Amino acid sequence: MDSTILHQSIKQPKWWQTAVIYQIYPRSFADGDGDGIGDLRGVESRLESLQALGIDAVWFSPFFKSPQKDAGYDVSDYRSIDPLFGTNEDFDKLLAKAKSLGIRIIVDLVPNHSSDQHELFQKALKAAPGSPERDMYMFRDGKGENGELPPNNWESVFGGQAWSRITEADGSLGQWYLHIFDSSQPDFNWENPKVHDFFAGVLRFWLDKGVDGFRIDVAHGLVKAPGLPDITAAQSQTLEHDPNNPHPFWGQEGVHDIIRSWRKILDEYDDRAMCAEAWVLPLSRMAKWVRPDEYHQTFNFGYLETPWAKEPLVKVISDSLEAFGSVGAPSTWVLSNHDVIRHVSRFGVETPPPQGSGIGPGMEQPDEELGQRRGRAATAFMLGIPGGAYLYQGEELGLPEHTTLEGKYRQDPTFSRTKGERVGRDGCRVPLPWEADGGVSFGFNSTGESWLPAPVTYKKYARNVQEGVAGSTLELYKKLIAERKKLALGSGEFRWAPEYSSANSLAYVNNGVLVLSNFGPESITAPTGEIIVSTQSSLNAGGQLEANQSAWIKL
Repeated sequence: MDSTILHQSIKQPKWWQTAVIYQIYPRSFADGDGDGIGDLRGVESRLESLQALGIDAVWFSPFFKSPQKDAGYDVSDYRSIDPLFGTNEDFDKLLAKAKSLGIRIIVDLVPNHSSDQHELFQKALKAAPGSPERDMYMFRDGKGENGELPPNNWESVFGGQAWSRITEADGSLGQWYLHIFDSSQPDFNWENPKVHDFFAGVLRFWLDKGVDGFRIDVAHGLVKAPGLPDITAAQSQTLEHDPNNPHPFWGQEGVHDIIRSWRKILDEYDDRAMCAEAWVLPLSRMAKWVRPDEYHQTFNFGYLETPWAKEPLVKVISDSLEAFGSVGAPSTWVLSNHDVIRHVSRFGVETPPPQGSGIGPGMEQPDEELGQRRGRAATAFMLGIPGGAYLYQGEELGLPEHTTLEGKYRQDPTFSRTKGERVGRDGCRVPLPWEADGGVSFGFNSTGESWLPAPVTYKKYARNVQEGVAGSTLELYKKLIAERKKLALGSGEFRWAPEYSSANSLAYVNNGVLVLSNFGPESITAPTGEIIVSTQSSLNAGGQLEANQSAWIKL
């Protein structure tokens, strides 16, 4: 680690280059009608709390019309709000209010697959093999004497095979269709120009409404290798790219042509942006997705999966700033989202389960106190780095994973498709606690109904018991975000500061601010200087910074 400048300051950054973006999982944020499921009116009623937090934009997980087999990632109408969440008019009102509060709105687009209830798929089922209707999706004849075997050996992300066989209109067993995810989520055929035209229309529909951008779901999965070859054992175990043995449906090069066509559409509008959910490694390859004519930014999953440890953090941050900087793009930083174990719980276990697996009642339970300390320290460390930052709803409260949720409540397809072997992602999707005295749902609504029950421990994390309380996680987040903007850290000049680092601590300097984190186990002496913000409320200039604490110090 040396003190070379890894990120040059940006004098007039675009909003998306430095934004703090807050992810809302609509069914779990706030419930306006009391039916137990969050909705747009609930979000609208709580927008002032997000303005007070200081975020720049909200990214909504899918709220389109859907049978909700996969919590809205199975879309049956890309231009209509699902009645669970409200109406298109409710969205228009929310959008107008958000803009009046200075909050931008980003919506989630799911282009890899639709719901099997989408009219396009229903038409495909009724049409003949080889028809234009079938060609909108990935239909293939089966192998074997009577087509009784799937077209290849691909497995679903949710478990089981990635192919389902249909019954034709005449009652006979017919073709198979591909679903990289649940069987209710058939994959589109992106070799068909009509699919391109369809999604161009969807983009324009929401852009014309005034949304500020899109988060693209499964951005790395749209294009499949010609001939749909079987997956080898090596390919099935990793997303790391091997140019001599590329994965047949993750990160195919043809995806870039699709991205460029979308970028041209967004560039017709003022100041809009796209972010890719692209699980692509290594980072040098992921950077190709944010070249000047492609996505504006992409999630940095390499950072999300990095443990709270010095050497891995040095590597992933250095690699990220170098890789994204080489194409003139900002890096993004994220610790939690709706698909992973909340980071305060992830940092509280020795070995976190794999992505998407979750933590259940019979598994190693997180050390809550340790996870909270590390989680707060990790957030302070992250928010000082230049680039964009993503926050997942509830992390500003220090909300932990619900790790003891009973199987009877679980709704993630991962749980059912693996017969409970993997408990899935429900633990990070439990509705937010707003008021400690707000009944069993802690102010999520006025009725106490909730699509997933909150643990009793959420009472102490409720927003109203943290509001205005010095040292609370909520006030820490507010302070970090405010100082980040005030000091222009999102666009600042970054270098490592080995002169302030030790064997068990890590420091960097951004725009004259020293960010110092202590990984422990022993305390370290903080440099003399103004303490701008610290996760350790007792820290004074030149004092002892305890283990698993971070501080911002003005040099």
